[in-house]
This record gives sequence, C-alpha cells and structure tokens, in this order.
Amino acid sequence: MEAYSFPSLITRMSQHKEVKLVTTHQLMAMKQRQEKISMLTAYDFSMAKILDGAGVDVLLVGDSASNVMAGHETTLPITLDQMIYHAQSVVRAVKRAFVVVDMPFGSYQGNSSVALQSAIRIMKESGGHGVKLEGGAEIKDSIIRILTAGIPVMGHLGLTPQSIYKFGTYTVRAKEEAEAQKLIEDARLLQEIGCFGLVLEKIPAVLAKQVAEELTIPVIGIGAGPDVDGQVLVVHDMLGLSKGFEPRFLRRYAELHDVMTDAVSRYVEDVKSRSFPTKEEGY
Repeated sequence: MEAYSFPSLITRMSQHKEVKLVTTHQLMAMKQRQEKISMLTAYDFSMAKILDGAGVDVLLVGDSASNVMAGHETTLPITLDQMIYHAQSVVRAVKRAFVVVDMPFGSYQGNSSVALQSAIRIMKESGGHGVKLEGGAEIKDSIIRILTAGIPVMGHLGLTPQSIYKFGTYTVRAKEEAEAQKLIEDARLLQEIGCFGLVLEKIPAVLAKQVAEELTIPVIGIGAGPDVDGQVLVVHDMLGLSKGFEPRFLRRYAELHDVMTDAVSRYVEDVKSRSFPTKEEGY
C-alpha cells in the first residue's frame, strides 16, 4: 500500500471478511489491464453507503454539492468547511471505494501555502483519500505543494465549473486547436508532477482519447466520449433525482424524482384520509 495511505484506508473492512480496497495503485492497475473505472459523486452517508455497496470504484465528494445539495446556481459558493462536512459523511459510509474530495473555489488558487493548508484540513478532518483541483499550469505550484505533503491529487481539465464566469458558458471546451493543445500540455504536466489521475469534462471525444492513450495515469471522463479509462456522473443526475438537466452525455438509470414524488403524495393522502397509521402500526 502506498506510503501516503491514511488510516481509514487500512481499517475499512466488512464485518465478515477483509474488503479489497480501491487505492491509487489499484486504479493504475485497472488502467493497465484496461478495466474501466466507475466513479460517481456522493455527498451524504446514506447515498454513499448504497454506492459503495453497489461496487462504485471512486466516490467524488464534488463541489457540485453547491448545486444539488444547497441549491446554488454555480459551484463557487460552497466553502471548505461545507466540503469537509460532506466528505466526513461519505467516508463514514465507505468500506471499499476510493474517496476523492473537491477542493472548493478559493481554497487553492493563487497561494500554494493556503492550498496546502486546505488540503491538509480535508485529509485530517474528513478522512478522505485524495483531493481534486481544477486547472493546469496555472495551479502547478499548489499541486506540487500538496503532493509534497503526501496527499494524492487528481487533476481536472476541460470544462472547469469553478471558472464558469471566465468561460461564460457550459459549452464544450477545447474545440479550437490552441485550447486543445494547451489541454494536452496541461495533462502531460499534471502527470509529470505526480497527479494520480485526471478528470476530463466536456471535451471532444477524439481529444479525450488522445490524452488517455498518451498518459499512464487513469483518465476519467464526463462528456468526453467512451475512449477514456473510466466515467463519472453526478449521482442525482444519473438517478433521475434532478429535473430539467439533459446534457447529451447524461444517461438516466432511474427516475427517482417521479418515484419519490408518488410515494410522498400517497403518504400525504393516507395521513389526510386517516388511513395511516392503522391500529396494527401503533403500540
């Protein structure tokens, strides 16, 4: 097991037998044997327990919690304290999956000392297994500083939601040659300085394939086509808990919004009609 593994990685085991834990080493091995990596977001204990039990390899405590949990329009408002809270809840549920925690906007840009302090807080207070940062060469110093503390880092290129006001749109990135070339250079840089993996969001599939084939570290895509080493989705989107978000890359595996609305409506009806609870459902 890697030197930078943390106690929670060692102690996560089932009641009856030891669980084969997902580590950065295991993720690298999965890429080498061409086994696709599954990754989903998680923000709370109950959902994380389900996802981990279902066999998801990597759980991302995403700053998308700002959107799906807190109702903000962007990921920018969520704080470091809030991210740590969500990560704590997820880690308590996990027995197998590797838990990556997004570093929120403002916790690493521009000051590598602040970046290191933020990453250390995430690891110490949440028990997470690694952190994820958005950007390439412009945050090189922050990534290097975090890595020197023995903290695993995952990169994130392409559409980087924390830069939404810079881009002005959530459209596909790196369609033009100059931006595509910069993305390739940034991907090489992130691998060179020691990132254990990389997320590519909403870029042309042919470009994502090129990056995944060139890099030796795992490349996880979201809206980046099938020729990467794994896929990630926001769990609320793939389960159909959210409505009105229909990007091309999203496949819904359930329609839980409708299921839950129906269940709650029937509960309200039963309470109003006095058919719940019955005498048998009391003491």
